[in-house]
Amino acid sequence: MTGVLAAAVPLALAACVATPGCSKPSAPEGYEIVEIGGRTFTLEVVADPATRERGLGGRESIPEDGGMLFSFPDSRLRQFVMRDCLVPIDIIFLDGAGRIVAMHHMPVEEPQRPEESRLEYEMRLNRYSSRYNAQYAIELKGGMLENLNLQPGQQIDLDTKRLAEITE
Repeated sequence: MTGVLAAAVPLALAACVATPGCSKPSAPEGYEIVEIGGRTFTLEVVADPATRERGLGGRESIPEDGGMLFSFPDSRLRQFVMRDCLVPIDIIFLDGAGRIVAMHHMPVEEPQRPEESRLEYEMRLNRYSSRYNAQYAIELKGGMLENLNLQPGQQIDLDTKRLAEITE
């Protein structure tokens, strides 16, 4: 399924470019196309508690032009951890208007040890804070932030109305 989706997205983008009057490509179901630092990313949208909790945990790779867009029902201080994550991740926290409030490089954490309880594992994970109130977070492939030249306060355009409609 992932291979089919990976092939379909570039075709959809090409079709839009070739179609007069098509101003913005439409994203596949469950995804949002977002421009970040002059590059276009197709981000998986996670807008309910269970998928936000899981995040990119267990994923073995993140595409160069992919990642995840976390949408929350409110704007408040957020903390993310690298729970069960197998690859490095860069995170961008955004306020309710889509302005960058914080960014972090998040390296892979040591997996849960056999003798370690789930609580002990959770307690030792590094916390990555939004520092200010955030309603959205974007996770990208580790190292991507170095290429995007982003700054706090910079605007990332999101379809906040649509995100509000689907967020639990």
